[in-house]
Amino acid sequence: MNNNMKSRFIYYFIVLLACPICLSCSKDWLKPEPLSFYAPENLLVDKAGFEAMLVTARKNLRNSFYGELNTVVSEGVFTELGVAGPLNDNGIRNMDLQMTPNADGNYYVLENFEWNYTPIRVINAVVSRIDDITWDDERDRNEVLAEAYFHRAYWYYLLVNQFGDVPYIDKEAREAKLDFYTHSRWTILDRLQQEMEFSIQWLSEQTKPGVPSRSAGKHLLTKIYLANRAFEKAAEMASEVILRHPLMQGRFGSEMEVAPDRNMFWDLHRPFNVNNVANTETILGVLDRSDLPEDVRTNGLQTMRNYHPAWWNARVLDSRASRGTLDRGATYDSLGRGNANLRPSNYYLYDIWKDGNDLRRKDGNWVFQEDLRYNNPASVDFGKPIDPKNFTALIDTFQYYHSFPFYKTFVPQATTSQVPNGGQGDYYVFRSAETYLLRAEAYYWLGLLDRAAADINAVRSRAHADLISAGQVAIDYILDERARELFAEEHRKSELVRISYIMAAEGREGYSLERFSERNYWYDRVMATNNFYREHVRWGSSECRISPYHVLFPVPAEAINTNTIGVINQNIGYPGADRNLPPLTEIED
Repeated sequence: MNNNMKSRFIYYFIVLLACPICLSCSKDWLKPEPLSFYAPENLLVDKAGFEAMLVTARKNLRNSFYGELNTVVSEGVFTELGVAGPLNDNGIRNMDLQMTPNADGNYYVLENFEWNYTPIRVINAVVSRIDDITWDDERDRNEVLAEAYFHRAYWYYLLVNQFGDVPYIDKEAREAKLDFYTHSRWTILDRLQQEMEFSIQWLSEQTKPGVPSRSAGKHLLTKIYLANRAFEKAAEMASEVILRHPLMQGRFGSEMEVAPDRNMFWDLHRPFNVNNVANTETILGVLDRSDLPEDVRTNGLQTMRNYHPAWWNARVLDSRASRGTLDRGATYDSLGRGNANLRPSNYYLYDIWKDGNDLRRKDGNWVFQEDLRYNNPASVDFGKPIDPKNFTALIDTFQYYHSFPFYKTFVPQATTSQVPNGGQGDYYVFRSAETYLLRAEAYYWLGLLDRAAADINAVRSRAHADLISAGQVAIDYILDERARELFAEEHRKSELVRISYIMAAEGREGYSLERFSERNYWYDRVMATNNFYREHVRWGSSECRISPYHVLFPVPAEAINTNTIGVINQNIGYPGADRNLPPLTEIED
């Protein structure tokens, strides 16, 4: 781990979720000192101040979907969907050797811990100070608290499915704190469930860009109910969301005229249609536009950088072993400067698409590797399809030559002077296609396979895909449909781990909580479906390899080591787990 990252973790866990403080060489570093007007004690003095803090919370949620190696990408590379494309001599993808608390440069793993806890710090200030002022209207107070609970539940849901048992911190710490302890994942889920049941009573029914609505709260609560094995409640909650957010069934938006040969899935995933009032499917979509002020917009979604191959690279050679592609020109602007940060597996590229009628894979929605062409005018093969046989090594196809779902990833830059990584654009957090599949899963656990099939078929029928029977319903099939529908949208590993916990808690297929890090559904499924991990594909000194204990990410060592008075547990399989204590099963009020 580089020094900057070490320093950040040390600082972060000394003042975790505390007010901003100044560090100095004296003992005064323990004393919180507001840095500006925006410190909680200066800001949270009236309704406007609390609403300003919620704006920060919404921004934190939005930013997690943007940029290279964002939270969705960092999970996807440890699932059936793919692996990390840019290998190096440190083997950042070799989880047996490098996915440890001290893994140098493994941003795919280590930053998830901070990504989740940093937004919680903001929310805890709101919750802790909610009654420090006199509210003119109790409704205003409850609406603020409801949204705060939503944000906190959102991040803890990811934490308990990425790391399992973690410290549950729900109060603003107003001084340095070094005595954190780990709480049971199930205890945390109970608290999230309780707070979200309050939240959905007060969240607004109106859907606004970037603002959690009542439907968004119910969608999140559905996921929490599932994680907590409250399957009947999950089905009931999902049903309420589906009533308000029916699936889109036809083309809509300006692309109908601009791109008449596309289909409705192209429209559904155009950034400017995410928050289109005609889009009934949007439950929660975040907003980022190139015409917004510079200080409130991101550096772009970078979906083309994350999911497209590096087809433009100098290693893509023509038949005369000369450079066949260039990082400029019209093709470069449309296909982007891909880096395959998530290199799709054969499972995602081929195995789940046996149905040739599926609209999600037709009408130009995908760019297939056979369609990639040499764009260097100086090349003897200019305009011809790229031939991987010309590469220096066939393994170079790993990062430089593969198909990709263009309809999901294409986001043009505002100007041609910008690097085409995938520009500003709105993005889905929740949409009702997932709600249908969540309800299908709830019905599956309840043994109501005919209802589960009906929900899966609701998603498949609008894609013109073959319908399935109740006898075909299985948890594997539900996950296959999620992959087809929600690639690049869902936190895939969190959902796989959530399901793995359910399987273990119910003793299905021989899984158990006692041996969760030794044998689990996540590992068995990934090894059965992801060709790179199954075959231990190598590139240089790096190798695609996972072990059962990687079902949970490692807690960063610096977080554990700087917590000198308490004990933060390490997950089984990683160094330091021998010092663990039983997780807490009660949360102090």
